[in-house]
Amino acid sequence: MMNLLEINKRLKQRPPFQMIERVTEWEENKSATGIKCVSVNEPHFNGHFPDAPIMPGVLLIESAAQLCSLVISPGTASAEDKLYVLLKVKDFKFVRPVIPGDRLEIKVEVIRATAAAYEFSAVISCDGVVKAKGSMMFTSIDKDTVYAQ
Repeated sequence: MMNLLEINKRLKQRPPFQMIERVTEWEENKSATGIKCVSVNEPHFNGHFPDAPIMPGVLLIESAAQLCSLVISPGTASAEDKLYVLLKVKDFKFVRPVIPGDRLEIKVEVIRATAAAYEFSAVISCDGVVKAKGSMMFTSIDKDTVYAQ
């Protein structure tokens, strides 16, 4: 388990872009279950959509991706000169809309881990109802290449 302060020690994102608020299950390099409480005060709801607020699918993927980053071993992910970045999103399906008031339970599990990449499956649900699911792949890159021209 991880509370918000423990998550902040490992997660690079910060509000308003930090999505994972609590981790209820965690096994390094294997799997995790995390919580995201969806609030009407989140800035994307101002325009998506004002009369029927729905959480954008890309933010659901980002929520799962942030949880995946917590699964990757800290010794691997925290190398000063490396970043783990999302490489591929595969077969993500948005089954039901996510709306303000939903308490999302996000489950991620390593499908494959190699020296070059991690692949995860992800299921996002609320009250036992699947809202979205799919898989993601991550790879490490050198930090200095991010802004290289």
